[in-house]
Amino acid sequence: MSTAATVTAEQAEVGTELPASTVHLTRADLIRYAGASGDFNPIHWSDRFAAAIGMPGVVAHGMLTMALAVRAVTDWVGDPSTVRVCSTRFTRPVVVDELDGADVTFTGSVSAVEGTRLTVTVQAVCEDVKVLGPTRVEVDLG
Repeated sequence: MSTAATVTAEQAEVGTELPASTVHLTRADLIRYAGASGDFNPIHWSDRFAAAIGMPGVVAHGMLTMALAVRAVTDWVGDPSTVRVCSTRFTRPVVVDELDGADVTFTGSVSAVEGTRLTVTVQAVCEDVKVLGPTRVEVDLG
């Protein structure tokens, strides 16, 4: 990943779109994230447990999904240290199939510009379903 910005505050205006990106998640990714985050809730690794509590299957960690949404923005600006604020609402789980995994597609656009500070609104979709509600990432490119 580059540390130099790929977009400047002068280049961005309200409506500027980020390039779409798709992340393929596997069960191995969930295990690695569980280890890194300390979140070993069995809904993230056990089909039997997930089914027993009414989940449609093993689901990705919500914070992992949010982090990937933020990464879509930091990949676009080229520097993760520019993030000042991020917020989201979790609306639907990302079900990660044991064999096929899951693809989550991230799109977004600049929704506000204040000097060198950009607010980017990000959408996350898995199997044609929005999995995150309003997701906003503020970056300062100054």
